[in-house]
Amino acid sequence: MRTRIITFVLASTLAVAGLAHASGHTTPGEGVTLNPAVATWQDARPVAEIVNQILEELGYEIQDTVPLTNPIFYQSVALGDVDFWTSGWFPLHDPQLPAGFFDTASLIGVIAEAGGLEGYLVTKSAAEEFGITSLEDFKRPEVKAAFDRSGDGRADLVACPPGWGCEVVIEHHLDAYDLRDHVNDIKADYSASFADALAAYRGGDPVFYYTWTPNFTVFQMVPGEDSVWINVPEIIPNEAQEGMEEFMVLEGIEGAVSDPLIPGFIPNDIRSVANNAFLEANPAAATILELVEISVLDISEMTTRMVVDGEDSDEDVARMAAEWIETNRAHVDAWLDAARAAAAY
Repeated sequence: MRTRIITFVLASTLAVAGLAHASGHTTPGEGVTLNPAVATWQDARPVAEIVNQILEELGYEIQDTVPLTNPIFYQSVALGDVDFWTSGWFPLHDPQLPAGFFDTASLIGVIAEAGGLEGYLVTKSAAEEFGITSLEDFKRPEVKAAFDRSGDGRADLVACPPGWGCEVVIEHHLDAYDLRDHVNDIKADYSASFADALAAYRGGDPVFYYTWTPNFTVFQMVPGEDSVWINVPEIIPNEAQEGMEEFMVLEGIEGAVSDPLIPGFIPNDIRSVANNAFLEANPAAATILELVEISVLDISEMTTRMVVDGEDSDEDVARMAAEWIETNRAHVDAWLDAARAAAAY
C-alpha cells in the first residue's frame, strides 16, 4: 500500500482566523500534553525542535521528545504510544511500516519535498586518478587497495547503522551488484564513522562514503570540490523502489561524476507521521504538521553547527530552533493563524 495523506480543509482561513482570535482561541492547545518522537540521526533534532516550539506557541505542552529507531517508531505511532514525529523519509521508510499501518496512522504535510537526496561519494581526486564513476569500479584491485583503510582487502564504505532505512538499500546494493567481497560497509555510529573518514581525507587518504541531504557532510566535504557523487552500475530496484525506476535517474546534481546520475536511491520527501486519533483530536497541531516547511539548506546549516561546531546540547538545539522561527516569523505566524482557525472551525 502506498502512502495515505491526510489533508485538512483550510478554506477561508483568514476569516476563520479572525474568529479564532475573537473567540479567545489563541492557545487552542492549552491543557493538552503532546508525546512526540524524533529519529536517531542528527539532522532530525532541529526539525523536531522547531515544530515543538511552534506547537508550544499554541499552548501545547511537549513531553521530552523520545528518540526512536524507525521500526519502533512506526509500530509505536500506529498503536498510539507516541503522537507523531517529523522524521519520516518516503518512500525510503515504506518497507518499515507495519501491516495495517494506515488504519491508525497517516503521513501529513511535506517538510522538505525531495529534500532527501541519497547516494555514494568518493574523494574527487581519487575519482579522477582511478577513473571511478560507479560502484562497479570497486571490484578493481587497485581501487579496493586505495580505499582499504582496515586492511581486510576490501574498500571501506561509511554506511548506515542498523535500523536506518538506508541500511536496507545499501545491503540490497551489496548483493545486487555482487560487492560483498569488494566493499566493507561500516555500520557503526554514522557521525563517528564519517568523522574518522574526514580525518583520513584531511590526512591525504581517499575515502568512500554514503550520505544524504540535509546533512552536515555536504558542508565538510563539498560535492564537486572535495568529493563526487557516483553511480550504481545499473538500476536494480529493491522491493520498495519497484515501479519508481524513473525517479532513480537524476539530472543536474551538483558535484555528480555524470549527468544524469544514477545514485541507486530515490529522492525522499521529509514528512511528518502521526497517529490518526491524535490528529482528529488536535486540529491545531494537525494543521501545523501539515503546513510546516523547512529548507534543506537551513537543516544542513543547523546540523553542521551541531556536529562540527559542537552546538549539540538540547539547549543549543533549542536556541537554533528559536533563531530559525524568528528569522521565518512571517511564515510561522501564518501557520499559527491557520492552526487557530482549524481549532475554531
